[in-house]
Amino acid sequence: MGAKGFVEGGIASIVAGCSTHPLDLIKVRMQLQGEASAAATAAAPQAALRPALAFQSGTHTVSLPAPTPKPGPISVGAQILRAEGAAGLFSGISATVLRQTLYSTTRMGLYDILKKRWTQENAGVLPLHRKIAAGLIAGGVGAAVGNPADLAMVRMQADGRLPLADRRNYRSVGDAIARMTRDEGVRSLWRGSSLTVNRAMIVTASQLATYDQAKEAILARRGPGADGLGTHVAASFAAGIVAAAASNPVDVVKTRVMNMKVAPGAPPPYAGAVDCALKTVRSEGVMALYKGFIPTVSRQGPFTVVLFVTLEQVRKVFKDVDF
Repeated sequence: MGAKGFVEGGIASIVAGCSTHPLDLIKVRMQLQGEASAAATAAAPQAALRPALAFQSGTHTVSLPAPTPKPGPISVGAQILRAEGAAGLFSGISATVLRQTLYSTTRMGLYDILKKRWTQENAGVLPLHRKIAAGLIAGGVGAAVGNPADLAMVRMQADGRLPLADRRNYRSVGDAIARMTRDEGVRSLWRGSSLTVNRAMIVTASQLATYDQAKEAILARRGPGADGLGTHVAASFAAGIVAAAASNPVDVVKTRVMNMKVAPGAPPPYAGAVDCALKTVRSEGVMALYKGFIPTVSRQGPFTVVLFVTLEQVRKVFKDVDF
């Protein structure tokens, strides 16, 4: 009941994180689309307009800006392959491994402990609201522990979209953390941590609680004999969709705050999470908060399926092992 939940959850999370890393990379690149043009619009709104249609209105000529088409996940993936090669799809993989080792191991293990303890205290039954509470607590603690790795992962994944002169060119997650500490201070490792914690609480509560609730509902309907691969896949896919829908707006803001560059002596592009959200909505519209939603679902679904299917198998391996 102690270390076992952490080990089982950590193994499953690392397997799931590595297997879906390219989808996560595409999601991050899509969430950053429009950010540069938004900054340009704020600095010089008239210069940023590209007339697509002009017509006379009395004595004035009215020009309407042309909408800039945004590439979809397949186009973004193709762009990465052309510009960076197949290896580009695995940019930041070392940070993903460290993130899953710190963040997901902590949240999965802590959720397991809280769930078992509260189930025992509640005569073997854990209602949905207690599952959600356990997920909120576990996700928040895990995110606080794993924020430096999460920050490094976002920057390493986003680096390939920057001009060559602006790239950070981190060699590994260790190099990223060391350089951020040296150049920006130790506190920079927790930049965007409030967003990371909020997102992790939402993801963990929705993902783990939905999986447990869906699995229990299926077994209650079909009987204990149905506790197999089909039930695990169905419950985990439902959990992935719920987690993606609930967390995407926070994830967009988190990605932008973590990726922003702060020049010495200059004000940061965003004063905080709320400022980032307001600027994003003001310049790109409300739906900008759901940028990358398709790859988020495409990644969150497989990630959650691999996570829980692997977790169930790992639990069978360690069933008779106590540690």
